[in-house]
Amino acid sequence: MSANLLNTKLEFAKKVVRQAGGFIRQHLSDDLEISEKTHFDDLVTNLDREVQEQILTQILSTFPKDHVLAEENDVRHDIKDGNVWVLDPIDGTTNFIVQRDNFAVMLAYYESGIGKIGVILDVMNDNLYWGDGISAYKNEAQIHLTVKPLRQSLIGVNTYMYRTNAGGLLDLSHESLGVRAIGSAGIEYVNILEGKIWGYFSNLSPWDYAAGAVLIAPFGYITQQIDGRPLAFEGRQMMMSVPSNQLDKIKAYLK
Repeated sequence: MSANLLNTKLEFAKKVVRQAGGFIRQHLSDDLEISEKTHFDDLVTNLDREVQEQILTQILSTFPKDHVLAEENDVRHDIKDGNVWVLDPIDGTTNFIVQRDNFAVMLAYYESGIGKIGVILDVMNDNLYWGDGISAYKNEAQIHLTVKPLRQSLIGVNTYMYRTNAGGLLDLSHESLGVRAIGSAGIEYVNILEGKIWGYFSNLSPWDYAAGAVLIAPFGYITQQIDGRPLAFEGRQMMMSVPSNQLDKIKAYLK
């Protein structure tokens, strides 16, 4: 793909994600229609579905040959098959419902399985994080990140994995200054970009990590299964986003 077309897609992604954030903020005081998906704490709202439909429609009308992999309504496509947009309309839905805070809109673009664009909007702070896998920006300012050693840092975690020592996460946490859990993968990736956490460990679906993986790659981060295998971009998998140059130091703790 030409650089011009890729830049067009990047600007498109930034625009539609910002528009989605504005739409959500306009409807914060609305009475939500809340439904359970797989469990009482796996929730979806009418706004999740409306935002997804708005962005999906814009993608397919602007780039009709592209495909979409999205969280709601079983919108699925193989990440390795052509040009694929990966969408999470409201990441951190439970936070959105309960707190009206700590949630994000996330959109990524992949070509034959390779991440080319990542965009995350911290909706309530109205900060847009975006990048192309080579550099990353917060609004219009380029991000410069110095990654500290694990023993000088905090880790972002999935609480269940931490409590049960899944993948050896509890063991690893003893080598850090502690753990933090937010309930939104998008905000966890924002915290990596802000230098607030060293890495992120969770049990996620593709739309939870697709954008974040692209955004943190310029700083030497790798996103993979906790056992070291590549992510499959389908279903839930225990995964981690960590500095690649510190992988050898943490392997002894992970299972």
